[in-house]
Order: sequence, then structure tokens, then C-alpha cells
Amino acid sequence: MADEENKENNLPEPTVADLKEQIEEMAAQRDEYLAGWQDVARYGSEDLIKDLISVMDNFDLALRTLEKAGPVEKGIYLIRTQIDDILKKRGLAKIDLKPGDMFDPAVAEALSEVDAEQPPGAIVQEIEPGYRLHEKVLRPARVIISKDKKIK
Repeated sequence: MADEENKENNLPEPTVADLKEQIEEMAAQRDEYLAGWQDVARYGSEDLIKDLISVMDNFDLALRTLEKAGPVEKGIYLIRTQIDDILKKRGLAKIDLKPGDMFDPAVAEALSEVDAEQPPGAIVQEIEPGYRLHEKVLRPARVIISKDKKIK
């Protein structure tokens, strides 16, 4: 049918090389579209997960308050763990930082500097945990870092 259309329109018949080139172009286009849709599938729930991180922060705050008042039912901890597990299945991971680690602005935000025993620029305290969604930093950790002690 294509041969008849080419003859009617006075177009030359496509060569094998032309057809191979068209197939390669279509395959590249297919791969580009597929990568785009995979990205949408991977990060499409980003806004929902950000909202749930705020809920988890409030849940943790409530747990700390309850712990101060007395023993907390085990079921409350199980609910928190269940939420955490669900988010991990969808690619959420807590950014692992601890006191003494060097400050990295790619994954953390320094809220303040204090005099401390750690070397200058080391994390003294994590105020709020940071999270990654797959490889992307969804929320940087909020930390306090040690000051550079100036000689007076």
C-alpha cells in the first residue's frame, strides 16, 4: 500500500536504510516517552508523601508528649511503624544523620551554629529529620552545627 502511495505521489521507494533509520527514531522516541511516564509514576505521589511527612512529625510529637505523661500503649507505636513501612514501600527514606557527622548542604539545612566540642561544621543536633523520595531530597534535615571557634 505504501508503495502504491509513493508511486501516486511520485515519491521514491524507501530503502532498507531509510526504514532502519525510521525504526531507530521511533524506538528513541518510545524510550523517551517511557522514561517520562516512569518518572511520573515514581514521583507522582510526591505531594501526598510530603503531607504525610508532616503528619508523621506531628505523630512523633504527640508520642513524645504521651511518653512524658506515662506509659504509651504498644498499639500507638505499631500504627506509627505501619505508616513508616507504607511510605518506605513507596520509596521514602529518612536521611541518616547523627551528631558528629559533617554538615552537607545537599541534604541538610543549618538552623543555627553553637559552640560545641565537635569540629567546626559538624552536626551537633538534628532538630527535624530529612527525607528522600528515591534519589531526590524531599525535605532536608534541619540541624544545629558547631561554630568555628575564633582565636581571640
